[in-house]
Amino acid sequence: MLVLNATYEPLSVVSQPRAVHLILADKAEVIETDDALIRSASMSFPAPLVIRLRYYVRIPYNLPMPLSRRAIFLRDNYTCQYCGIQPGKDQLTIDHILPRSRGGRTEWENVVTACGACNRRKGSRTPEEAHMKLARPVSRPRFWAIALMMGPGNEVWRKYLYNENGDGTNHASHP
Repeated sequence: MLVLNATYEPLSVVSQPRAVHLILADKAEVIETDDALIRSASMSFPAPLVIRLRYYVRIPYNLPMPLSRRAIFLRDNYTCQYCGIQPGKDQLTIDHILPRSRGGRTEWENVVTACGACNRRKGSRTPEEAHMKLARPVSRPRFWAIALMMGPGNEVWRKYLYNENGDGTNHASHP
């Protein structure tokens, strides 16, 4: 289950038993539910998908983000950032916006997911030199984003995890 801070910012992912405990202890409220029911001897209620804490938890924003191939693919939603296709992860590559041969470093702000065809087309040029446009600006995900993306997830979560700019900030409407 996705756990939101009191301010509706994504905070963590917890197991269903932990989410139920937080709800029953009145430490969290249910924001989104599943069609499935959770039943006990004395009660039943819809299974939570997203819960919100009733109190604010301070988030340390300066934690370093680990960079990995999987994390880059997750940040970019397994989508080529040049042509927009989703060919499958075995067909995806990592492209350096400023090529390593020209001093580009392997860091969040310089790597994107690309299909093999786009990566070959771009070669050792910048996107501008190759007349290729990135689908969106690249950025380092906030510290919680990778853990959330690597979790089992649910499409319901997307509106809480990303805004339309894809920068990881939460602009979801609140009930």
